[in-house]
Amino acid sequence: MKRSRTAALLIMGVTPLALTSCSRETQTEGLYTSVESCIAQTNDSYNCQQAFDQARQQAETDAPRYASREACVAAHGADACQPRSDAGGQSYFMPLMTGFLIGQLMRGGQTVGLNGAPAFQDRAGNWQRPATPSSGGVYRPGSLGTTAMAPIAAQPDRAPTVTRGGFGSRSAGSGG
Repeated sequence: MKRSRTAALLIMGVTPLALTSCSRETQTEGLYTSVESCIAQTNDSYNCQQAFDQARQQAETDAPRYASREACVAAHGADACQPRSDAGGQSYFMPLMTGFLIGQLMRGGQTVGLNGAPAFQDRAGNWQRPATPSSGGVYRPGSLGTTAMAPIAAQPDRAPTVTRGGFGSRSAGSGG
């Protein structure tokens, strides 16, 4: 009796891992400087436009905010900052969205999810995106200059990076 209980517990514990390892999910993420460059790489005008629109909308709420033009220019360069004001009339400066990320979750060759996110360049030309909301880095009214940014490793306007799901496996590759 004790052996069968142990075997049952072992099987119950291993089953989720086995199922996860058999998963054929992949996620692609590409960084593009325009909808046109996205279409040229992916040949998918609908999803490129959808990701761009989603990124532009997200940029309005999640882009870094600076209290002065000088602070924005110091972080992003002279030609990259624009004056804005929020609904309460508070003025600020934010960088221009210079690119967008398109992330697609694929399962069995079918797209099951799409995500677009804004991309910005810092003064040195490095690509960044707003940190995830769970990190507390997203802009909130009255908190100028506090948006945390995360670096982007992808090269712009190239074939997207692919990550494969499954137990303990994570591979990445990109082409150009």
